[in-house]
Amino acid sequence: MLNSLFFKVLMVTTTQLTLILITVASIFLIFILVAIIKMYKLKAENKKLMETSSIKEEEETYTDFTNGHLYGDN
Repeated sequence: MLNSLFFKVLMVTTTQLTLILITVASIFLIFILVAIIKMYKLKAENKKLMETSSIKEEEETYTDFTNGHLYGDN
């Protein structure tokens, strides 16, 4: 009797299983969409940072320090 009661509790209908699978798939779909949105935002921010750093590098000019007092070119 206890054995049959145990199996009746564990019985899952196809409708219940379908609803559970749809719920889990929806949650994972939301996680994937959030990750894709964050990826595009990070990519845009990285592109913006790379553009500003390249402009900053162009503004800095190189100064040749080899003509110092160590070489006797005073």
